[in-house]
Amino acid sequence: MHILVTPLTMPRFLAILSAIAVVAISGHAPPAASTAATDRAALLSFSSGVHGNLSDWGSPAAAMCNWTGVRCDNRSGRVTGLLLSNSNLAGVISPAIANLSMLERLYLDGNHLAGGVPPELGALPRLRELSLHYNLLGGQIPEALGRLTSVTYLTLDGNGLAGGIPEAVFCNCSGLTFIGMSGNSLTGDIPLRPRCRGLPALRQLSLFGNALSGVIPPALSNCTDLRWLLLQDNSLSGELPPEMFGSMPSLVFLYLSHNHFSSSDGNTNLVPFFSSLVNCTGLLELGVASAGVGGEIPAIIGNVSSANLSSLFLSGNEFVGKIPPAIGNLVNLTELCLFGNMLEGPIPPEILRPPRLALLDLSNNQIVGEIPRSVGESQRLETINLSQNKLQGTLPESLSNLTQLDHLVLHHNMLSGTIPPGLNCSLILDLSYNKLTGQIPSEITVLGNFHVYLNLSNNLLDGHVPLQIGNMEMTEALDLSMNNLSGAIPATIAGCVALEYINLSGNSLQGSLPTSIGKLPNLHVLDVSSNGLTGVLPPSLQASPALRYANFSYNKFSGEVSGEGAFANLTDDSFVGNPGLCGSIAGMARCDRRRHVHRRLLCIVAVAVAVVAGVSAMALTWLKKLTTTSVSPHLSSGGVMDERNSEHPRISHRELVDATGGFSEANLIGKGGYGHVYRGVLHGGTVVAVKVLRAGDDVVVAGSFERECRVLRSIRHRNLIRVITACSSPEFKAVVLPFMANGSLDGLIHPPPPPPPGGKPAAKAHRRLDLELLLSIAGNVADGMAYLHHHAPFGVVHCDLKPSNVLLDDDMTAIVSDFGVSKLVAQQEDAKDPDAIDDDDDDASSTPYPRSSITRLLQGSVGYIAPGNRSIPYLHKK
Repeated sequence: MHILVTPLTMPRFLAILSAIAVVAISGHAPPAASTAATDRAALLSFSSGVHGNLSDWGSPAAAMCNWTGVRCDNRSGRVTGLLLSNSNLAGVISPAIANLSMLERLYLDGNHLAGGVPPELGALPRLRELSLHYNLLGGQIPEALGRLTSVTYLTLDGNGLAGGIPEAVFCNCSGLTFIGMSGNSLTGDIPLRPRCRGLPALRQLSLFGNALSGVIPPALSNCTDLRWLLLQDNSLSGELPPEMFGSMPSLVFLYLSHNHFSSSDGNTNLVPFFSSLVNCTGLLELGVASAGVGGEIPAIIGNVSSANLSSLFLSGNEFVGKIPPAIGNLVNLTELCLFGNMLEGPIPPEILRPPRLALLDLSNNQIVGEIPRSVGESQRLETINLSQNKLQGTLPESLSNLTQLDHLVLHHNMLSGTIPPGLNCSLILDLSYNKLTGQIPSEITVLGNFHVYLNLSNNLLDGHVPLQIGNMEMTEALDLSMNNLSGAIPATIAGCVALEYINLSGNSLQGSLPTSIGKLPNLHVLDVSSNGLTGVLPPSLQASPALRYANFSYNKFSGEVSGEGAFANLTDDSFVGNPGLCGSIAGMARCDRRRHVHRRLLCIVAVAVAVVAGVSAMALTWLKKLTTTSVSPHLSSGGVMDERNSEHPRISHRELVDATGGFSEANLIGKGGYGHVYRGVLHGGTVVAVKVLRAGDDVVVAGSFERECRVLRSIRHRNLIRVITACSSPEFKAVVLPFMANGSLDGLIHPPPPPPPGGKPAAKAHRRLDLELLLSIAGNVADGMAYLHHHAPFGVVHCDLKPSNVLLDDDMTAIVSDFGVSKLVAQQEDAKDPDAIDDDDDDASSTPYPRSSITRLLQGSVGYIAPGNRSIPYLHKK
């Protein structure tokens, strides 16, 4: 059959084709045939394809217009609205919804609907509002949506839509006031053509977060009522069109960030762009961050909506030159972000003038000079980020005035001076990689108790880690590494129960790791490498359920390490540089079980020999007569030292500093309760041991020094240490003794572990400890003790005889040393007990020493104290 189409019948023919097309699209009867029953059937068809909060749909007891989300016209009973936002719906959108021919509003946003956008929606001639955002819809935007000539509100944001934007939507739907298609995967250009009717009523165009390309269409300048233009996070390019924005006086939000634009004159001139924005007197937020534009920021920026602009984001571009002080004219500015450019020069104090400024980010530029002192006048500042610049000078004291500050980030500058004690920053404080000095103010650890992140690493800070650090209960990361901190790690760190990251490496911390650190429930990373920490690793660390990484390298830890628990994933790199550590982790030195057994046997033998030596000493007291020996030629009774009779005159502090290399760690050969012992070389080449007492005016330390000198100046025996000279002042006390190359009996009983494969061997191997040598040492000790008890000018009880106080000379002759806690035996005829010990150390010049009081303080080292001394009221030489 042939149909004859003439010019007279053409309009009727086109009308018939249009009707056929609508029927073909919908697959149902024309709208004229639709009734309330048709609407009910369409709704039930829709509900059959989804599940969610539609339990009352289809219920005989409830009328259709009372179903959840259904809105009807009161006169006709037809469905005019389907409002099911955030109804926890899942499934697909049924095409049958197109049979709701009277539908004006369709809200299905905020659900879990999948599939595509039904093209049949284009057959809803009365539809004014279509909201499908934040679902799981995919595919392309149907071209049929361009038939919705009555639509004013269209949102498809936050789905998985791809392909291009249908041109028909931008050309035919001229009544649109709101278009939302952001957060999809749309490609192509923005299809706003000059030949189209345009979008004269458009107030918001949201296309951000896609992959759109091309230029901003010039026809957009016809949208003179546009308030929101959100084009960020695309691949748009071309020169920023200044004439376009000048025709949008109502513009409130303009975001062009994260695209590939350029400024005028070959990306060097920003004046036309900012000049066009002067007409946008209602502009509140301007975002041109990471947009590829370059040039200097012109002073005219201070005239851009100067009474209203609150947010200015110009970061991540190619801006050069100085920061214009005119920015300070933006009196309502709350956020200023210029980071990631090539700006130089100082920070203009004027930009701190806006009274509502809360965010200032100038990081990652080439800014020089000092932080303006007036920064403390910006009372509403919450975030300051000036990191990665070339700032110098000190931290302004006025920072302490910023009571609302929660982020202070100044890392990677050249700031110096101390940290202001009153600095109040509640969330993030990062002052790392500067030249800050002084101690960590304890106030930092208590103000607000809410540091989430505290980083003071890579500075020149000294002193101790504040004890108050335990107050930071909410801190998640603590980095104090690469400073000059000393002292012990405070056990109060256990109070930081939220800690996940601790880095204390690269300091001079000493002492042991507190057991409490292993009990932090959330600790993932612990780095204490390159310090002077000692002792064993706390078992609580190995038992930590959260620990994933730890670094204990280059310390002085000792003991056995098991590759179990939290240490199972660690390598030997975490333990390297600790000669005293051994264990089963691959690459670590294995623990020598046989050596430990041998040591225990030697200890048993040593105890037995000591008992024999004691009995021998008592026997000798009955065989020898009491004699008096002359005073040592190095010491006299007239004072601590007598320079006239000494081989070496009294030595100065300066000479001892030179002899010991400044009391360097490398020359440290021993530590005691009252001080340290260093190896030194005098000007004449004599190798000596320098015993330096603990600094300060401690009465106990001073008494120990005087007591030791008093004893040493009055005795002389081949098995007792002799003094060469001394140095004494209120601030410094030291005794110079002969150097014993073979160390002590303790070192002989407990030799150092063998070096690891390829490691450096010990400087000198010790002689093997056999029974003959043990008996010889015991005899030497007995001779020395017998002399002290019975043949010295006055009786002396050592009070601290133990293997570490028995030294060995070149011939392995035992020399008893360390008389710091010794006591003198009373010599009075009328003493109640002639063998009791005098405790009067106040009179250093009289001999014999009258007893003014009986000591009741137990002296000596635990484990080496005579058991009888625990039960008698005074010390006794027996």
